[in-house]
Amino acid sequence: MSEPVLDALVDICGLDYAREARSIDAAGGRRASYVAVPATTHAVADVLRLAADRGLTVVPRGSGSKIDWGRPPRGVDLLVDTARLGGLWQHDVPAATAEVGAGTSVRALQAALALRGQRLPADPPSPTATVGGMLAVNESGPLRLRRGTPAEHIDKVAYVDLSGVAAESDGEQGRPGIAEITGVLTSATVRLEPLPEARRWVGVAVTSPLQVLDRVARATTDHSLLSAVEVDLPGQAPGTVAALFEGAEAEVTAQADRLVVAWGAGAVPTPIAPPWWGRYPFGRSDVALRLSTPVADLASALYSLGDAAGGPVPVRGSAGLGTVHAVLSGDLAPERLAGVLETLRHIFLARNGRAVVISAPPAVAAGLEMASRPDLF
Repeated sequence: MSEPVLDALVDICGLDYAREARSIDAAGGRRASYVAVPATTHAVADVLRLAADRGLTVVPRGSGSKIDWGRPPRGVDLLVDTARLGGLWQHDVPAATAEVGAGTSVRALQAALALRGQRLPADPPSPTATVGGMLAVNESGPLRLRRGTPAEHIDKVAYVDLSGVAAESDGEQGRPGIAEITGVLTSATVRLEPLPEARRWVGVAVTSPLQVLDRVARATTDHSLLSAVEVDLPGQAPGTVAALFEGAEAEVTAQADRLVVAWGAGAVPTPIAPPWWGRYPFGRSDVALRLSTPVADLASALYSLGDAAGGPVPVRGSAGLGTVHAVLSGDLAPERLAGVLETLRHIFLARNGRAVVISAPPAVAAGLEMASRPDLF
């Protein structure tokens, strides 16, 4: 059966764009059988119709930065790579909209938009994130505090469902939202905004969750140009709270200087982001948690995290929203890890929050209750 399937994929995608999978072609620790790299929506539809006819399990892949996140798939017969579904189309500068291929790198998109003085107000922390991958899990970074999630800046997405039917989703009643789409995203029509004239960060050292809460409260009081408030707590060392202001030069400078005074000794303004800004604190060998709680409960929740884990836990994320990522070692004994996670779920539930596991090494993830795709962000 393998040769007829591969031959059919080659006929659809081209000789250099369909092949048997290699060891790196995996999702959730499960190696695929085939990889297809279609270049058009029509080709995607043909690939998915073939997969449906042959009973093949399909997993879409952008850059692969989040392919191991969430619940591992039951099987992976075919990886549909979106690398050739890239490009910036129909960029209407006056209307501040553009259609973007799902395989387009978010960084490349932002660079192209910047040439016309615009940006997509989204900053996913995955360095290689594609537009499709970002939207598939609604991945947001620091700008979410002021700009909302990437899905809030989408007019519509085009996709092909698992039966091979091309469709669109724009949030209208009766149409699926992005998180409910099962299939392959092919493009998105996005709403843009002007690049801010100026950006200023203010950073200050913190040594405890209580200090974090205090700095957040001072930052979010009477600062209309505040775009983000992030925290980085390495675990064993002092951490940092940083705030970002965006807007007109004079107003940004004035509000940043006012926060320096409010935060007091040690607060420093700078036009350069901290090196940890907008980056995840975890790697592929870690167990990554997403913790959400009302901002007022963030400090007590972080203390509880340390108690449950038996010591300081690295944490980074949006202190201004009460949503952060925490890191547990993937080397913890399974029963110890399960106990910590169960304790955290109860703690955060009691605080009207949530604690979910978004990523873990495949061997560890198989024994954990992982987040589903809509719960990743």
